[in-house]
Amino acid sequence: MNPERYRLLEEARRSLPDGYKVELSGDVIVMQASSSSIHQLNLALVQRQFEAHCPAGYFPTGNRDLFSSEVGAVRNPDLTYLPVDVVDLAGHNIPAELALIAVEIVSPSNPDNDWAGKVRDYPRMGFPLYLIVDPRQKTVTLFSEPNRDRYHTRTEREFGERIHIPEPFDFDLDVSALVPYRD
Repeated sequence: MNPERYRLLEEARRSLPDGYKVELSGDVIVMQASSSSIHQLNLALVQRQFEAHCPAGYFPTGNRDLFSSEVGAVRNPDLTYLPVDVVDLAGHNIPAELALIAVEIVSPSNPDNDWAGKVRDYPRMGFPLYLIVDPRQKTVTLFSEPNRDRYHTRTEREFGERIHIPEPFDFDLDVSALVPYRD
């Protein structure tokens, strides 16, 4: 992406009001309202399991801007794991390729952002793993093995099953306690 165009879009993105999750995907600024309690509960259930398998030198963070100026994208996953030394990076200057995983809980109001936009952006941005928890469909999907513009492997499980999370975490995520959205 043209660096000047990216700079202008990033400036516009940062000028938007607080209280929203704001991301940049190419020429599109994506805004979402605050998440529901079911969203937060599912995120907590997933994060607790990841905590026990977090590699040394990494920490969990959520809704943190991660960028790729080459791709022209700024995304802030619901959960990711970053190296401890990024705390020295100022502001919104954390390169996405430093993250070990992106975890998203699908929003009922904007599922295409997680299922289309992020499936497109995350491999291009350098996320090695992308886990989607979809309380609408009662599924958990793991994308892995990125190769520039797409993930080569997709593994899907239903709520109530387990899904293997590969290295550097290397554990079976139990999704039996996840809660679906109510109609």
